[in-house]
Parts: sequence; C-alpha cells; structure tokens
Amino acid sequence: MLILTFIVLDAMLDQGRLTIETMNVVLDQAYAAGKSVDSLQPGPYAALVVSDTGHGMDRTTLARVFEPFFTTKGVGQGTGLGLSTVYGIVKQSGGFIWVYSEPDLGTTFKVYFPLAATPPDTADRRLPPPTAHDNETVIVAEDEAMVRAVMARTLRDCGYNVLEAADGRAALNILEAQEGRVNLIVADVVMPDLGGREMATRLAERWPEVLVLFTSGYTGMDVVRRGLLEEGREFLQKPLAPEALARKVREMMDARVTKR
Repeated sequence: MLILTFIVLDAMLDQGRLTIETMNVVLDQAYAAGKSVDSLQPGPYAALVVSDTGHGMDRTTLARVFEPFFTTKGVGQGTGLGLSTVYGIVKQSGGFIWVYSEPDLGTTFKVYFPLAATPPDTADRRLPPPTAHDNETVIVAEDEAMVRAVMARTLRDCGYNVLEAADGRAALNILEAQEGRVNLIVADVVMPDLGGREMATRLAERWPEVLVLFTSGYTGMDVVRRGLLEEGREFLQKPLAPEALARKVREMMDARVTKR
C-alpha cells in the first residue's frame, strides 16, 4: 500500500503528520450487506488505517475520489489514477476501502483485507446484541443522513426509543423538548453548526447525567491528536458495525447503573 501512503503524503504539501495504524476487526452480516461491494463477506479482517493532517476534502470531491482520471490538481501535476489503482487492488483481494475526510482537518483511509484460514462462520457464533431496558431513550446526532438512519435503525431494533438530529444544536433542542428525559446521545465529533465536543460541553452544564458516545471517521488515537476530543471519552470509530454500536450503548447504560 505504498501508493496510498505516497498519495496521502502528497496531500499534506510541505508539512503535517502521517499516522499509520493496523487493527483486527470483525464485520457482521448486516454491515457487509450495507456496503456496495459485491465481494465483501462478513468475517474477520485486517485493517490498515492511513491518516493525514492535510487540507481534507469536501463532500463533492469525496464522492469522486476513486474515479479514474479524477484529480483536483492542475494540468501536468497528477493523473488521477493513484487512488483508483489502490481501489482496484483492494477489491481484487476481497477487501474494501473506506475514506473519511473533513475540510481543513485531514483525511483517513481505512483498507480492509480478509484474514485467511479462519472458519467462515466465526461472526455467526457471536451472541446477539443486548436490548434496551425500561423505556430508554437515545438521540443520534449525525450530519450524514444515511449513517444516521443506519445507527437509528440499529438502536430501534434493540428496543430503544430513538430521536434523530442532524447536528449538535438540533440534539440540544430535542433534549430541551424532552425536558432532559434522554439517557444517551450518540454524537459525531465533527458536524456543521455545532459538533459533538461542543455539544457535550453545553450538555454537561445543564444535563450532566446524560451520557455521550462520540463517533468519528478518524480513529480514537487520531481525534485526540487532532485536538478534536479529550483522551478517555467514550468513542467508536466509523464505519460502525451495528453490533458494536448496540453493545457499546448497552455497556455505557449498565456502567451508569452500577456506579449508582
């Protein structure tokens, strides 16, 4: 994946920080079915995460990033074939690549490769996700409508009352209308108007008992390094596997009861 590393370095121009991480992940059936990759199967994967602190991309650029010959550079400065080549190699290997970017904050590429010599039914033997208790309510604050819908559906399927917000300010307005009767907010770190971190600061001033689970396309290590989130906050990185989201929310709910 040297091609991808060179592309990321190029995006940082003369300075910046390049972070390379590896991890093992397990993708379940629901997550695999939700991706537009025919070869993607549920099971264990090795993930290579390459992040930069470059200028980032807007939504229009991000939508075309893997198109052959698409480039934002001037004439003679790039062919637009680098990322399309990486995409082709990864897909031929039975994996997939996911990219997250915010203007002025940088970009993260996550490359998933299937692990070999593992029983195909590994993911299917796991326990079902835990369910809600006693009419619990969750707000999902996420500016990407499709991502928000998937997270909301996952939590509704687990029995939670779910309210949806397009940003942190909308989440606070919903909380006001609910008179604080909300157990937890799942909040994207970076959102227009009011991001998750700023939302949580205002939340703590009035409703400190409401839990916050932060999410981001950047890794947990990366959001701290970028100054987007304090170390030690509850966090899940995107793309979110439905089961991982359900288990994390239940874990946080149960931990609060235990502390009481």
